[in-house]
Amino acid sequence: MDLPVLHQLGIAVGLGLLVGLQRERSASRIAGIRTFPLITSLGVLCGVAAQSFGGWVVAAGLLGLAALAVVANAVQIRSTELDPGMTTEVAGLVMFMIGVALTAGLVLEAIVAGAGVALLLHWKAKLHSFAGRIEPEEFDSLMRFILITLVILPVLPNHGYGPYGILNPFRIWLMVVLIVGISLAGYVAFRLFGAKLGTLAAGILGGLISSTATTISYSRRTREHPGRSPAAALIVALASTVVFARVLVEIAVVAPSILGATAGPIVAMMGVMILVCGALYLSGIGSQELELKDEEPPSDLRAAVMFGLLYAAVLLGVAFAKQHWGDQGLYAVAAISGLTDMDAITLSTSELMRADELPPNTGWRLILVGALANLVFKGGIIAALGHPRLRRRIGIAFSTALVAGVGILFLWPG
Repeated sequence: MDLPVLHQLGIAVGLGLLVGLQRERSASRIAGIRTFPLITSLGVLCGVAAQSFGGWVVAAGLLGLAALAVVANAVQIRSTELDPGMTTEVAGLVMFMIGVALTAGLVLEAIVAGAGVALLLHWKAKLHSFAGRIEPEEFDSLMRFILITLVILPVLPNHGYGPYGILNPFRIWLMVVLIVGISLAGYVAFRLFGAKLGTLAAGILGGLISSTATTISYSRRTREHPGRSPAAALIVALASTVVFARVLVEIAVVAPSILGATAGPIVAMMGVMILVCGALYLSGIGSQELELKDEEPPSDLRAAVMFGLLYAAVLLGVAFAKQHWGDQGLYAVAAISGLTDMDAITLSTSELMRADELPPNTGWRLILVGALANLVFKGGIIAALGHPRLRRRIGIAFSTALVAGVGILFLWPG
């Protein structure tokens, strides 16, 4: 976007005033509400001059500004024992380059960057507090996610190998990144809001992190606290409901073109689960609350590798069953895969639908079969680990959902 120089200067002054106002309120001794507009204006003028005289003008301006910051810091250090820090100086250099960016036509980018600088400066206390609250294992988890996402993924080959040519290392690991990312987002939400929201948050966030782990955890807890079985039943049902929301998100990310053809029955099944949750809530939870159980950060590298292998195995299994056994074989693979993990069957089926190797009306049925098998598996966990009161509630709830799911499988048009 090419703007007249006067317009560029006007935007630069506005951004400089925004950042300078924040620095003035923070009592910066080096630069404030007047200095920052001058810095951004200098960046614009250097950028304009560079169009006629060459890029050395920008370099000279940047070096001159850096020299002024060094001198100001030296004077500040001599006159006081306080460490002035480097935030204001670096912000000044960034704002100079934002002024230069305006002359290159990067107007939107410059505005966003300038606003971002102001927010970063304003959120100093919050950001320091946030960094201080991060536990060592959480930071390790974040670094593993960066390894999974920014180190491993970009170097993997992006073409098919193996039988049927469907084992694409890049896309397989991309699915790993997607699932770990969803679980990590759920964990962050748990850390930020979970303790304040109580039972409903336990179910919703448990479904984002791991509905199976949530089922195991709260089933065991009802053995020690039978009176909390109604709340535990609601948490387990909510976590199982969120699974269908995860399914829709995964389809939208992997195969957005077929979301419209597959969303209807999945949304209908999710609606059934929401009604089940409503019935559980009204049937006796009252004022009960279950505190959220501390969760572990989800981006474990070994678990990520295991999911990648599981996803590849399900992808191969579906392709093999489709070729040799027809639909019956596909549904058997979906049921077996869905017993313990819905993500693998959802992503593998979505990938095949995206590649036009599987029709959408078969794809959503495979996903739904996997989801029903997952409910049966969780019902078995509760039967083995939960208190009889929890077993009765979940038995009625899940049986209702299974009947409705089978009805959707056979009666849904198409």
